[in-house]
Amino acid sequence: MIIEKGYIYHIYNQGNNRRRIFLIRENYLFFLKKIETYILPYADILAYCLMPNHFHLMVYVRELEVVPGRSQGFTPSEALTETGRSKGFTLSEALTGTGTRSFNHSIGIMLRSYTRAINKQHNFSGALFRKNTKAECLNCNNEIFPAFFSSDGATLGSNQVPEKQYPQVCFNYIHQNPVKAGLVNNAVEWEFSSAMDYAGLRNGRLVNKNLAAKSGLHLE
Repeated sequence: MIIEKGYIYHIYNQGNNRRRIFLIRENYLFFLKKIETYILPYADILAYCLMPNHFHLMVYVRELEVVPGRSQGFTPSEALTETGRSKGFTLSEALTGTGTRSFNHSIGIMLRSYTRAINKQHNFSGALFRKNTKAECLNCNNEIFPAFFSSDGATLGSNQVPEKQYPQVCFNYIHQNPVKAGLVNNAVEWEFSSAMDYAGLRNGRLVNKNLAAKSGLHLE
């Protein structure tokens, strides 16, 4: 993935061979904690949706490199503890407290650590996610946009949607995933997306609703 600071990205991946990545409710909640640990030090989350066999994140990237322990309030000695190891610190990162970790690397660690936990819990083996996580820039000024988004049952081509509309189209697309999959009748009924937060039905910690409002994003 090529990610630049200061832009909004749609980040997504799905189960290897379309297999389920969330089997029980606790798996969804566990992955949300992983997102908090590995994504928030780098980016503000504007929208998210976890589906049975894939996930979507819409983020505004603040940082490309951070010091892992320092960004999460860990001292080098604390990073060596069991809690620190659960955060994915390497031995060199823990000992020095100065090594930086890239956003791309942090996403990879998040997926690998989740895979290890799920494989152990459900007696699985092998890769849980597809090899390549995708990241599409929604407001870059390089005239390269996603080919399409499916919105309200219609396919919107790149030449039909101005640059400024892409974040809102993606915002809608992410939240409508459970409805289009037939899991719920209304987006706000799906527990594992940010729709409930934007509808005022929950006060979650993951999404930055103030930044979303400043970016012109709203639940439709």
